[in-house]
Amino acid sequence: MDQDRLPVRQRLISAALERFLADDYHRVTTRQIAEQAGANVSMIRYYFGSKEGLYEEMIRESLAPLLEVLDGPLFDAVDGFGSLLRLYYDTMAGQPQFPKLILKVLALNQGPGRRFIQQLLERGRNRGSRRVEGLKASGQVDAGTDPDILRLAFVSLAMTPMLLKDIFEEQMERPMDGEFLARLADFNGHLFTAGLKPAAD
Repeated sequence: MDQDRLPVRQRLISAALERFLADDYHRVTTRQIAEQAGANVSMIRYYFGSKEGLYEEMIRESLAPLLEVLDGPLFDAVDGFGSLLRLYYDTMAGQPQFPKLILKVLALNQGPGRRFIQQLLERGRNRGSRRVEGLKASGQVDAGTDPDILRLAFVSLAMTPMLLKDIFEEQMERPMDGEFLARLADFNGHLFTAGLKPAAD
């Protein structure tokens, strides 16, 4: 769909994502976002209340597809980890600066939204833990699996390739394109599947 035909609210979120990924939060103005979106600055107040409200909604909408997966059927089987990794890589390939933005907010406390992002991640942690318990109960995952260790392993495999994408591409002398990321997701998914199998009696 042509950007100009998108609803004003969606245009504002898209413009905010582009602006906040390109520059520090405090240097981005609501006027810049509104101009890029082809909207009146008053629409930011109407839809989001403030610049911070727009910032939080931008993050929520960017992470929503990943969090919603945890409530779906993907994790009825242990091989869902590979599918979630593929979804993460696909999502972030379209906005490769987004993981760096999250890192800046959480690790460096730059810009607002730290508490908000932590709440989103905690919600993901709780949902993920419930799904892991379900996989344990069905005998697909070793009963001794620690959900927090599993979550940290998953986040490491998900975020590191995107955070260091430029460095990896330079070292490998080839692009981490869609095909490469799909193969990486499959490989890491196999690692999870093998590592989570119940111990043999």
